[in-house]
Amino acid sequence: MIKKYPHEWKKYFDSRCIPQNVQDEYLSYIKNLHDQDIPIIFEIEHLALLLGMEISVLNRMIFGTKSFYRTFEIPKKSKDSVRIIDAPYPSLLSVQQWILKNILKNIHIDDSAHAYMKKKSILTNVTPHLNNKVLLKIDLKNFFPNIEKNRIIAVFLKLGYTQNISFALASLCTLNNHLPQGAPTSPTLSNIIAYRLDRRLSSLCKKSDMVYTRYADDMVITSKYISLKTKDLIITIIEDCGFIVNKDKTYLSTNQNKRIITGISIQDGTTKIPRKLKREIKQEMYYLNKYGFYSHINKRKITNPFYLERIRGQILFWNFIESDSTLAKEMLSDINRIIEIVENLSQ
Repeated sequence: MIKKYPHEWKKYFDSRCIPQNVQDEYLSYIKNLHDQDIPIIFEIEHLALLLGMEISVLNRMIFGTKSFYRTFEIPKKSKDSVRIIDAPYPSLLSVQQWILKNILKNIHIDDSAHAYMKKKSILTNVTPHLNNKVLLKIDLKNFFPNIEKNRIIAVFLKLGYTQNISFALASLCTLNNHLPQGAPTSPTLSNIIAYRLDRRLSSLCKKSDMVYTRYADDMVITSKYISLKTKDLIITIIEDCGFIVNKDKTYLSTNQNKRIITGISIQDGTTKIPRKLKREIKQEMYYLNKYGFYSHINKRKITNPFYLERIRGQILFWNFIESDSTLAKEMLSDINRIIEIVENLSQ
C-alpha cells in the first residue's frame, strides 16, 4: 500500500503489531520527509512500487545505468571541440522525470541562479549588471562532469533519506560517477550543488557593493570597482566549494566596449545583441531576400540542413533581447516566409 500522511502509517504499523520503539523510528523518518513534501521511501522495493515498475528493472537501472543511455556529440561554438551528450532512454528518462517532479523541485535554489529556473532567463541574469562599470566573468570548467556522484548522494542524505535510498536515487541521476549532460535531473541538481557557492558569493558581494549572478557555468560579478585581491578571493571561494575555474575564460574588465554576458551586450546600459551577430544576421537576410534561398546556398556552398532554422533562431534571440526592435520583427516575418516557401517547394 502507498501511504502519504504520518497518521496513515501509524494505523498501518498498529495493524501489523509493529513494536512501538520501531514505530517511533519509522514515524520520525516519515514526518521529516512529509514536512518537506517529498515522497516517503523505505526500501528499493518501495521505490519500485512508487515508480510503478518491476524491482528487477529498477535494480538494472541502479547498478547498470550505462546501458540505459545513448551518447552522441554536438559541436561547440568554437567548432574545434564537441560537447558530449548522454541522453537517457525512455525508461530511465521517466524515472528521472519522477525524481525531478517529486523530489528535486521542492529543494530551494539560491536567487542568484538564473539557469534552468522558471520565470528566469539569460535576460534576468544580465539586467542586474546594467549600470556597473567593472565586469568580472568567471567560467566553471567541466561543470556537469565535475559534479560527482558522492555529492549527489549527499543531497538526498541531507533531505533525510536513508543511505540505501540516497545511493539508489543518486545512481539513477548519474552516469560514470558524475552528472550526465542530457538527463533532465542534471540542471536542477547542478543548481542544488551550487547553492553553498551561490550563498557565499552572494553574501560577499552584498557586503562589498557588488552584484553576483550565475547562469549554469557562467558567473558574473559587477561593481564600480573590483580589485585583483577580491578576484583572487572569489576564485578561492569557488575552488573551496568544489568547482574548477576555467582561467582561459575568466577575466576582469573595465572596457565598456566589451561587455557581453551570456551572449548579450550591455555596453551602453541596455540589453542588446552583439553588433557582430547583428551584422551577420543582416547580411544573411540581405542575400536571402536578394537571391532567394537556393541560389544563395549554392553561391555560398552552404551544406547545413538546418541553415534556415539557425538564422530564425538568431532572429528570435534578437527579438527576445530587443523586444522593441522593428527590424527584428520584420526579419522574423521574412525568415518565416522564406521557410514556408522552401517547405512548400520540397513537398
